[in-house]
Amino acid sequence: MRKKPDILGTRVVARSRLFRIEAVNLRFSNGVEVEYERLRSSGAVGAVIVVPLMDDGNVLLIREYGVGVERYELGLPKGRVEAGEDFLDAANRELMEEVGYGARRLTPLRAISLAPGYLGHRTQVILAESLYPGNLEGDEPEPIEVVPWPLARFEELIMDRDEISEGRSIAALYLARSHIARRHQDDSGAT
Repeated sequence: MRKKPDILGTRVVARSRLFRIEAVNLRFSNGVEVEYERLRSSGAVGAVIVVPLMDDGNVLLIREYGVGVERYELGLPKGRVEAGEDFLDAANRELMEEVGYGARRLTPLRAISLAPGYLGHRTQVILAESLYPGNLEGDEPEPIEVVPWPLARFEELIMDRDEISEGRSIAALYLARSHIARRHQDDSGAT
């Protein structure tokens, strides 16, 4: 494995309410020095994205406005992990705020990143099962539409429709499907 570059220095070059941009000066093991920029979150400990799976096999998707793409998008419930908050508690909170359910069973699947070349942010993917009605007030500017979709048909959603493009939601659905398939395989092999 290669030796990581030495960080020679960092400085903040821009700041917003949510992010700061840092210039990072690096020296690679071959002696080449470069300056990269990275986006850092202001205050967030991390994030969660939740795959809420109903007992009938439907995943609860949400439709909300994405200002970056200037349209309504289907995706999964997600949000920040607050300082001092456990990521499983954050997942259950976001689930109750965005879809009106809590989960008795929360399974961390893995952490994923979006653009590791300039973004250090990681999102923990959580499978939520054994759902029960439970509401918490969220911070969304308008009510979120909840859209049940059969997990068994999620590839139809991502391949044949233009309603979902967010990479974290797509990756989380694949991870959840794979986890469930492995669990069923283990269960059937044990009997």
